[in-house]
Amino acid sequence: MFQGLGGATANGGPAAAEPTPAKDGEGLINLCDMLDKPMCYARNENTSYPLGNLFIGDSRLGMQSDADEQLIIHLTFQEFVKVKSIKFSEWNMGSNPDMNPVNVHIHINRNNLGFEDIEDVDPAQTITLTAADLQEVSDAIDLYYVKFQRVKSLTFFIEDNAGADITAIGGLQIMGRTVATTNMNDFKKQG
Repeated sequence: MFQGLGGATANGGPAAAEPTPAKDGEGLINLCDMLDKPMCYARNENTSYPLGNLFIGDSRLGMQSDADEQLIIHLTFQEFVKVKSIKFSEWNMGSNPDMNPVNVHIHINRNNLGFEDIEDVDPAQTITLTAADLQEVSDAIDLYYVKFQRVKSLTFFIEDNAGADITAIGGLQIMGRTVATTNMNDFKKQG
C-alpha cells in the first residue's frame, strides 16, 4: 500500500494511527479573549475612552465616539471563529440613554473600511438596538449563524444613537466557538 493512505505500510506492518480529525470548539465562549489586539482599531474614538475599555468589564469606562455619533469598530481574531451572538452593554449602567447605539451594521472579513466607503458596502447583518437590549441582564442578540461560520474579522459600523452628539458603549461580548483547524504537530513523520 502507499504510505500515509492507511492499511499496511511498505514493510508490511500495520499502518501508523492517523491523526484524528479536528473538531469545532465545544460550547460557546466569549471570543473577545481570542482577539488579535494589535490588529484591532476604531475610527472616531475618543482617546479618553478607547476601544480597549470595552473588554475590561466596567461600563463606566467603556468607549465613546469623538466628533459625532458615528463609530467604526474593527476586531480581528487570532484564528477563524464561528460567531453566534453579540452583546453590547449600555454606557455607565444606563446613566445617559441618549448616547446608546441604535443602528449597527456588521461586516465580516472586511479590512480597512473607513467612513468614506462603509456605507457603500452591504453588511452581513444590521441590528437595531433598544435600551432593553443594552441592559446588563438582557440576553445576547443572535446573529444569522450561517453567515458567521468562518470569521477572521468583524467590523461594526454604529450609524446612529438615541439622540446625543456622541455614542457611548459600556461593553462588548462576542459569543461563538473556534473553527476546526489542523494541528500540524499531530502528524507523525513517515519513512
